[in-house]
Amino acid sequence: MKKLPFFFLLGLTVILLSSCSDQGNTKMEKSMNMDVWPVDIAQDWYNDQPWIVGCNFTPSSAINQIEFWQESTFDPETIDREAGYAGGIGFNTFRVYLHYLVWAQNPEKMKQRMNQFLDITSKHGIRVMFVLFDDCWNSDFTLGKQPDPRPGVHNSGWVQCPGGDNKITDMAFRPVLEAYTKDVIQSIKDDKRVLMWDIYNEPGNSGYKNKSLSLLSDAFGWAHSCHPSQPVTAALWNFSTDFTQLDSCQVVNSDIITFHNYSPAKNMVTMIKDLQKYSRPLVCSEYMARTNGSTFRDNLPVLKKYNVGAINWGLVSGKTNTIFPWGSKEGTTEPDLWFHDIFRVDGKPYDTSETRLIKKLTGKNI
Repeated sequence: MKKLPFFFLLGLTVILLSSCSDQGNTKMEKSMNMDVWPVDIAQDWYNDQPWIVGCNFTPSSAINQIEFWQESTFDPETIDREAGYAGGIGFNTFRVYLHYLVWAQNPEKMKQRMNQFLDITSKHGIRVMFVLFDDCWNSDFTLGKQPDPRPGVHNSGWVQCPGGDNKITDMAFRPVLEAYTKDVIQSIKDDKRVLMWDIYNEPGNSGYKNKSLSLLSDAFGWAHSCHPSQPVTAALWNFSTDFTQLDSCQVVNSDIITFHNYSPAKNMVTMIKDLQKYSRPLVCSEYMARTNGSTFRDNLPVLKKYNVGAINWGLVSGKTNTIFPWGSKEGTTEPDLWFHDIFRVDGKPYDTSETRLIKKLTGKNI
């Protein structure tokens, strides 16, 4: 499958940018504007929701976002089956990654598949948190046949979006990313099947650090300019001094505060109490890494106690190989203690004591 020429994509933006009135900007302070929800509006929205509980979802048949969403490999049958596993234990939320390259190939068909996906998930009582950009894992990718999983290697085929310095920092490419963001959000900004928008996963990861700041800021501005009925956020994930500017941008521009925490429950409690100072609703959009001491048994009750949304990493063991830990080597055999994920492909739980606990806390077995 051939890539579309760069200037064809730029031409496409002329039509799509008309969907929202604000044309975006590149200065962080200009995205910190009146479009961010006031605290009381954010709290009212959160109070109207059930306890947000679910997982980061990629169907077991997809190795990455491109294989998930492109037409030739989009897999409604697997999505339906695995959404059933999630709904069966009381999950009501999927956090799901998109990719601009699939959108650029054919925006209308991409949005049709998103609508089909939302039809499937809503049937199982699940709403979706879409992720637009991501700085994690591989920066080299293309459309078409995706690489086969490397046996035993965690997330061997996952890809960044937009990927690499050349797309993160190149201002000539920025209109394409603006068009992607605005077109996707505008198309479903009032759709009740969509829970919220996660603008950028782990900005600054892969060594990019503040190289990602301009795109993060712009993406917030583009999203807010569409005035979606759903909240806009980007999760805090690295609290070192190297990420101070990124963290500040995320906090100031997020309607609700989301964060990642793969540490034991005691650390999670400390983080929750620290983030409560912002007086905004909290959602942990990534947690649960068993060999790190982040478990359903210990962490999920903490999240419920503090009324914090709980979205773990992974659902069904599949091509992403996330039952293996970060840094696992090729040829590693299936670990006795899975890192992420809850079910095998056939729907059998990895640990029935975990699924019983999840059902108890979600009220599914009442």
